[in-house]
Amino acid sequence: MKHTVAEFQKMKESGQKIAMLTAYDYSTAKVMDEAGIHGILVGDSLGMVMLGYENTLSVTMEDMIHHGRAAARGVKEALLVIDMPFMSYETSVRDAVINAGRLIKETGGHAVKLEGGAEVCPQIKAITAAKIPVMAHIGMTPQAVHAFGGFKVQGKEKEAAAKILEAAKSVEEAGAFAIVLECVPEALGKAITKAVSVPTIGIGAGAACDGQILVFQDMLGMYNDFKPKFVKQYASLSDTMKSAYQTYIREVQEQVFPSSEFSFL
Repeated sequence: MKHTVAEFQKMKESGQKIAMLTAYDYSTAKVMDEAGIHGILVGDSLGMVMLGYENTLSVTMEDMIHHGRAAARGVKEALLVIDMPFMSYETSVRDAVINAGRLIKETGGHAVKLEGGAEVCPQIKAITAAKIPVMAHIGMTPQAVHAFGGFKVQGKEKEAAAKILEAAKSVEEAGAFAIVLECVPEALGKAITKAVSVPTIGIGAGAACDGQILVFQDMLGMYNDFKPKFVKQYASLSDTMKSAYQTYIREVQEQVFPSSEFSFL
C-alpha cells in the first residue's frame, strides 16, 4: 500500500494536497485506485447514493461491511477509510471499539471515520488505543441532520465557528489522524487547517484544507436533480448513461443488436 496514515501526515507537512473520493463497490474503487487517488472513503453516504434513502441514518453496520468489503477488493495503493454508521459508536466506548474492530476485520479497510467533536473523544481515544486509525468529521455532520434542521452550512457565526475550531483541537488531541471539515466557511476551514497538526480534508470547506473529498456520483454528474454548491462536476455521466441505455433499447427493439458480430456462428 502506497498511501498510509503516515504518508497523509507527510503530505500535510510538505504542502502536498490530498485527493480523496467516495466509493462503495469493487469496480469503482479499482478504477480510482488505478488513477492514483490518495484515499477512498466508503461513506455512509451510500445510504443516499446507493440505497436511495433520504439521509444516512438508516445505514447499518452490515451495509458498511458489505460495501466496504467490496471496495477493499479493488484497492491496492489508496488508504481505505470506512465510515462508522449512526449509533454504532455513540452508545458507549465499548460499542465503538467493537464496531470499529468489526469494520477493519471484516472489510480489509485501513481506518474508520466517525462524526463529532468533544463528545466522541473518548471513543476516538479507545479506538486508536486498539491500534485502529480514526479519521474525525466535524462541521456539517450528516448523522446530526435532524439536530441541525437540515443540511446546512455550519460555523457562520463567530460563536459557532469557535466551537468547531475547539472540536478540531479536541479530536486531534484524542488521536485522530485526519479531520474531515464539511460545509464550513472558507475562512474557518483555513483557520482550522493552520490550528491543527493533522491533515484536514475539506468538503465544502475551501481551498486551504490539506485535501479534498467528494462523493463520486456528484463529481461525475450522475444525478441531475440536485448539485451541492461545493461540487464541481468533472463529467456529465447521467446524460451519457441515459443515451447509451436508450440506444440499447432501440437497437434491441429494431433487432439491430445482437448482429452477427456479437453472435456465435
